[in-house]
Amino acid sequence: MLKKELRTKYKALRKLLSEQEIEQMSLAIANQCLLLPIWDNTYFHIFLPIEEQKEVNTEFILHLLQGKDKEIVISKADFESREMAHFLLTDNTKIKKNEYNIPEPVNGIEVPINKLDVVFVPLLAYDKAGNRVGYGKGFYDKFLSQCKPDSIKIGLSFFEPEEFISDVFENDVKLDFCVTPKSIYNF
Repeated sequence: MLKKELRTKYKALRKLLSEQEIEQMSLAIANQCLLLPIWDNTYFHIFLPIEEQKEVNTEFILHLLQGKDKEIVISKADFESREMAHFLLTDNTKIKKNEYNIPEPVNGIEVPINKLDVVFVPLLAYDKAGNRVGYGKGFYDKFLSQCKPDSIKIGLSFFEPEEFISDVFENDVKLDFCVTPKSIYNF
């Protein structure tokens, strides 16, 4: 399937999910994350969900990271340059939704990309080879391509993988894992 078709399909599937289903599946995804071989790492980058897009609620994973005393990093997007700046999440971090309803840090302590050990990646769809489909703006592909080669890239999804994404580009960055409520896919 083409990325454009997958975006339409998975946005429609997400719309059908109730708030209760999203919470239950997000908690199941967080519990699956405990089984990943990532917990010896220090710097964890996580996305804050766009509730209006019915994304995986990462609050449960945030609690795990805080409980394990990890350094948590969140991003702020610049829609003109298509770059993201990365900030340490602390008790003093102020979060505000941008014009696209993306929760972002207002300011804070910037963290260089080469510090990031693990990156939790938002997505709409993915395939059995670890290719992902996002919203199509290219923020995460650009960001992931700048991460150190051994950074662990983990997609989070309510759904199982597609067989094959037919229009994968050379610059698309593959996932190492994708976590669903019932499974962990290792690519």
